[in-house]
Amino acid sequence: MRIGELAARTGASHRSLRYYEDQGLLASDRSPSGQRLYTEEHVERVRLVRAFLAAGLSSRTIAEMVPCMVQPSAQGAHRALTILERERGRLRDAMAALAEAASALDALVDVNHRYLGDTRVSPGTSGRC
Repeated sequence: MRIGELAARTGASHRSLRYYEDQGLLASDRSPSGQRLYTEEHVERVRLVRAFLAAGLSSRTIAEMVPCMVQPSAQGAHRALTILERERGRLRDAMAALAEAASALDALVDVNHRYLGDTRVSPGTSGRC
């Protein structure tokens, strides 16, 4: 199949598919005229890459796992597991930091609501926003 069909079947844009190739996440064969050619295996690979990207993995991290995807083995599974556990920890840390930032913003929103609801305080006199 050509790039248009792969894009249609996976929901990835042509540009994304070319990017995946540039990053080493996907490899295509070429027709005599130079057009990219893909197989059913490519459909599954693109879906897997998109799932990893949606989960927050970088293309560089996914590229580390490509050998595990191309030729599954016990050693490859252990390598992939190590990478996935590392990334899961990184995402959990990022989620905790975002939750902390959201709590701080919630507190600031509450402060400003209280400020605006207090008719004894005129805007601009307290040194606040």
